[in-house]
Amino acid sequence: MNRALTAAGMWGLLVTTVLVGVPLALRDRLPDPLATHWSDAGPDNSLSFTQNLLFTVAMALVALAVMVGVVLHGRAFERRLSRAYWWGFLFGWGLFVIGMELSILQANLDVADWTLARPAGWGVAATMAVAAAVGVLAGFLFRGAPDQERPRNEAAPRLRLRAGQRSVWVSRVTNVWLVALAVGAGVLTLALGVFTLMGLMEGPASALLGGSALVLVAGLATSSATVRITEDGVAIGFGPLGWPVRRIRLSKIESAWSEVRHPSQVGGWGLRGVPGSAAIMLRGGDCLVLRYRSGGQLLVSVDDAARGAALLNALLEERVGR
Repeated sequence: MNRALTAAGMWGLLVTTVLVGVPLALRDRLPDPLATHWSDAGPDNSLSFTQNLLFTVAMALVALAVMVGVVLHGRAFERRLSRAYWWGFLFGWGLFVIGMELSILQANLDVADWTLARPAGWGVAATMAVAAAVGVLAGFLFRGAPDQERPRNEAAPRLRLRAGQRSVWVSRVTNVWLVALAVGAGVLTLALGVFTLMGLMEGPASALLGGSALVLVAGLATSSATVRITEDGVAIGFGPLGWPVRRIRLSKIESAWSEVRHPSQVGGWGLRGVPGSAAIMLRGGDCLVLRYRSGGQLLVSVDDAARGAALLNALLEERVGR
């Protein structure tokens, strides 16, 4: 934790120095205001020199404050995956903000008016590529030691099944914030649709309809999940209708157990993970963990996970055998 706080402080100081020092050094060669946004026809928006300076510094420092808060919270560094996310975002975001600012400065350099600024497309593309690459590298280098896995010879929880008895376990989890987001997007989509049909929205404003509809669909699909364990395996359904469904056969699972995990330990809410370790995290707390025979793991935040794991292990012992 101390190393992370020290790195965040030093990196934040360096990023702030670049974001403040470079524009001030070039101020005499820049127009005021500066072009800050482009369309196909050229520059279409601007900010004053001071506004642009304050905005970019705020982008860096607000994100840095959030990262420091995550460290002080403590749980973010308990898992290797969350450490990788933290280090990757720390360096990747800092470079992204610096690259975007340098692209804007380069486009405005030595022009008489912001409307004459050069296109900044290549700079944006290069910035995104470099920031992503550095973020991935930083996450890989500083992710730390592997998590201590559950011993394979440790007795897994099991239910005692009666001969010929059919057993089913079903549990559901909902993220109220994502539900609220989906409801809000639904109301906005309906309103925009009515306005569009009435001819009250034209041009770029009508594009909001597509964006709100996309948020609605994504919110519905990720706001809740239903986990069902039967003799056929595990089925994880998404959204209020339980669709789409991810199915996992018993033959692919080695064992199951329950753990208490939090979003900060797996990289946030939603679908998270890297090859070999994935998570469906809709809320912190009780989670069902599946260990695949291939060595990977899947974690699902769901209520009554211990009972689900016990049934799954009993089915594995009875139907698959080990």
